[in-house]
Amino acid sequence: MLAFTSLLSGLVFGIGLMVSGMANPAKVLGFLDLFGRWDPSLALVMGGAVAVSAVAFAIARRRSASLLGATLKLPTARQIDRRLVMGSVLFGIGWGIAGFCPGPALVALGMGEAKALVFVAAMLAGMGLFEWLETARRPVAAPER
Repeated sequence: MLAFTSLLSGLVFGIGLMVSGMANPAKVLGFLDLFGRWDPSLALVMGGAVAVSAVAFAIARRRSASLLGATLKLPTARQIDRRLVMGSVLFGIGWGIAGFCPGPALVALGMGEAKALVFVAAMLAGMGLFEWLETARRPVAAPER
């Protein structure tokens, strides 16, 4: 049941991204072009997403398990640190250059967008690089005797 619900949720999310225009990099770049031909229509999409998320998180904070019984793992970090700011800046630069963020890029890839293939490949390479750097950064545990 969890796999079916996950599939259904992903399909609804993907369709929502297509209908809203979030999977169209030209529309996203138009939204980000504040000093040119700004297209404010995605502000409504984002505002709606934030409102729905706020309600969902408020409900989730009062629960220990999802409606399907899975354990809820809500974020616990509250501090704004250098890593968060730098990650946000890198995300924004990538979004502004390509007109994609991860979810819409996967939807566009499924629609056969060549630009999305390049973005997803770069995204996966960046994720791999991050994991490699994080592994190298962790102290090596001493072997047990």
